[in-house]
Amino acid sequence: MTIDLSDYEAGEKYKGDYESALAELQERISHLLVSLHLHGRRAIVVAEGWDAAGKGGAIQRMTAKCDPRHYKVWPISAPSEGEKARHYLWRFWNRLPRDGELAIFDRSWYGRVLVERVEGFAKEEAWRRAYDEINEFEAQQTSDGTRIVKLFFHVTDETQRKRIEARLGDPWKRWKVTQEDFRNIRRRDDYLAAMKDMFRETNTRWAPWTVIDGNNKKPARIAALDAVAKALAGHVPGKPPKVRPEMEQAAQEYLEGRGGSA
Repeated sequence: MTIDLSDYEAGEKYKGDYESALAELQERISHLLVSLHLHGRRAIVVAEGWDAAGKGGAIQRMTAKCDPRHYKVWPISAPSEGEKARHYLWRFWNRLPRDGELAIFDRSWYGRVLVERVEGFAKEEAWRRAYDEINEFEAQQTSDGTRIVKLFFHVTDETQRKRIEARLGDPWKRWKVTQEDFRNIRRRDDYLAAMKDMFRETNTRWAPWTVIDGNNKKPARIAALDAVAKALAGHVPGKPPKVRPEMEQAAQEYLEGRGGSA
């Protein structure tokens, strides 16, 4: 099942109290992450999309109120020489979450069918084979109890160019811009074709894609956090865990003793 990215280009303003909605979602995600940890569950968030589409900002706000001991963010760049000598999924197997942990991938194994395909870093036979490999890889994770949330941040060509130009004008943000960004902009049509194939081949029932209209940052962040919160809520209990009887008794004895010594 494919996805038409042109359906996610409205860039409408957020209708409501953005700060309140953001705070509520951040609190909810932090509670769900506690539940994930206490119940020994695992989850993966995949953040893909265009450069300057808002992936980093969404991840930053997603984790703002979370205990850093219970999640890891993996910024994925070009593979090292050692990683190139192995199957491309090898480096991702080594970054999968442990029990009680959330792993967030800022770019992911989808690089094989996007940048590696478009830029010629992978042969056609390899990137075509990757669709089945990726689907099987994700199916293995979900059948083993790991929840996968796949987010794709989409922006128009105009929005992307404006944001990159703004970064170039900001001394504290221009470091984010690389030569690859300019190359990717020039090959937008090639990337759109690769994305269309990616959605058609990997939008599975066990790991579906959620496209985020990133043309307006505030509603995009709310949509991304809401998608993660809903996925985690369907994976772990949403209520606080019950206190163990022995802990409840110990707490009661402590409170009684404290009261008696006051």
